Amino acid sequence: MSFRETAEKLRQILELQHSPIAIRLIKPSVEIPKNLKTPDKRSRHCQLLMLARHGETLLLTPDHLACPAAAAAFGFSPLPEMISSGKILHTLGLYESPEAAAETMRTMPRLKPKSISALVVGPLDDFPIEPDVVVVEGLPEQVMWLCLARTFKAGGRLNFSTSIFQCCCVDSTVVPYMTGEINMSPGCYGCRDSTDTPKEDMFIGIPAPLLAMIVEGLEGLSKKAIPEARAKQVYHAYIKSTRAEPQP
Repeated sequence: MSFRETAEKLRQILELQHSPIAIRLIKPSVEIPKNLKTPDKRSRHCQLLMLARHGETLLLTPDHLACPAAAAAFGFSPLPEMISSGKILHTLGLYESPEAAAETMRTMPRLKPKSISALVVGPLDDFPIEPDVVVVEGLPEQVMWLCLARTFKAGGRLNFSTSIFQCCCVDSTVVPYMTGEINMSPGCYGCRDSTDTPKEDMFIGIPAPLLAMIVEGLEGLSKKAIPEARAKQVYHAYIKSTRAEPQP
């Protein structure tokens, strides 16, 4: 199945408003694809995801990355002391104390230094190379079906890792890339402050090797579970029977 067909399947079954976002993490030993645009100005990783939702495919190098926390997450540069100490996050009002913020940053998953040299981010429909991770931004109900699609064949339970900080760079990109498993995040201060992500959206990162299986799982769910749940037949029957009861 082509990238375009996969993206269309996801859009159709989940009723997504935007294309899934493909991400390739370029290793230093791999030549960076030519003819790729870079952002017009230094940008955050979450902002590139936003631009990808609107149809742009862009190359993000360390020189073009504006967020020092994301730069550390991708192994481009060390985390600045003002962030690692918790001072900035405490000042932003995200944590009660610098110590609490520092503990969050201490436990943040990060790629090894210099293990990648750049990222390519764009719509899955016409992504120019094989992606490592596919990110879907959507409603909780849509993310729920993607999670269920992961367990559709084998069953089991899923575990998710998030600190409600660095949603797009860590939760949705680094964690799926490192673990080979899906990971979802409700968002974070940074992406909600820096992008047009609506209040009701959340994120899920899918390792590319799992994508075909998840699409197959969604196709199975779409035969019965998805349409019946969305029709809310049990809810409507409950409300109808409640209203039909004689009033005291």
